[in-house]
Amino acid sequence: MTRFHVPDMSCGHCKASITETLTAAGADQLEFDMEARTVDVSGLSPETIVAKLNEIGFPAEQS
Repeated sequence: MTRFHVPDMSCGHCKASITETLTAAGADQLEFDMEARTVDVSGLSPETIVAKLNEIGFPAEQS
């Protein structure tokens, strides 16, 4: 899994949007830490994850 810091992720709606987008793109596992504002993702390249999150308004960086 690769960890990403998503500073604008703050609520359940954010989590749902990210889950929907990354799952549709082919992610096979997601783990969220809402307090730390991180998401661990497997099944997609880091470049794809960052691009998909940017598309929905959640700038992210690999951490």
